[in-house]
Amino acid sequence: MTILHEPEVVEPREIIISRRFSDKVFRAILVIGGLFAFVALSGIFGYLFITSLPVLQYAGISFFTDSFWYMGDTLLPSQGSIDPPQLGIFAMLWGSILISVLALSIAVPISMGLALAITHFFPKIVSRSLTFVVDLVAAVPSIIFGLWGAYTLTPHAELWAKWLNRNLGDVIPIFSVEFEYFGQSPFMAGIVLAIMIIPIITSVAREIYGSVPRDLITGAQALGASRWTMIRSVVIPFGKSGVVGGAMLGLGRALGETVAVFFVLNIVTGNVNWFNILESEGGSVASFIISRFGEASPLEVQALFGAGLALFVLTLVTNATATLIVNKARRRR
Repeated sequence: MTILHEPEVVEPREIIISRRFSDKVFRAILVIGGLFAFVALSGIFGYLFITSLPVLQYAGISFFTDSFWYMGDTLLPSQGSIDPPQLGIFAMLWGSILISVLALSIAVPISMGLALAITHFFPKIVSRSLTFVVDLVAAVPSIIFGLWGAYTLTPHAELWAKWLNRNLGDVIPIFSVEFEYFGQSPFMAGIVLAIMIIPIITSVAREIYGSVPRDLITGAQALGASRWTMIRSVVIPFGKSGVVGGAMLGLGRALGETVAVFFVLNIVTGNVNWFNILESEGGSVASFIISRFGEASPLEVQALFGAGLALFVLTLVTNATATLIVNKARRRR
């Protein structure tokens, strides 16, 4: 006869984690760094808001929805103004978005192709050299891009703009113009910004495409997939979230770019250039601030701080949206 014994109950062992002193120091540095970044951003937001508060109270929501910028006698009605100012930055806000989206539409395909070529097509010696060049271009100051765009790119880009207007203007409305002067247009600014953000997007995409698990690549090849099929079915879907994150980093750079846009764009207030990218008028918040700040009255300085506040919030919203998109893509992977 078999005697059954009750199984012995094993008490769970308590695991005690003892962090080393170096771990505690590293953790403290990370926490302090994160808090410092939060405090710095909060301080910047608070300073912009407090400085621009009189203008925001005067203009109200029209400061963000109107496009007419007229300083009058540089006094508010409460200060005895006879000719009150009219302040609106919607045209500049829309111009920032238009130019940045145009730059992304040019930069993202080029960056993806360049990153894929570096990681999966070129020989190692070529990939290393090209990586060095891309990282070097990322370090070029924006004023160099602005001067290059104004004096070297513009004569050639005007010919491209004329060709687009002549051949596609009747079919695609964004390529039609009212006045056939093609210099200093959003098209020029978009090209310059695209060249500026290509290294940023390429660097992020290169790291993501280079980190694709080797098992996935060899598995696709073992099933008979060609190199292009493997890249289309494995590499590009795997790196989708990284490319989106890099594109949003580039978008943040494009939204806040100042000097380069100032050199190649004709800043016009009072008229919103909705989609006519070849028209020689437009603007961006950052370039508008730099164009007005040198001769601004105290009231206009407050208004320009309000424009900076709007750009600050727009950039934060863009980065938050990018974070949500990247996290959502990671959960789907």
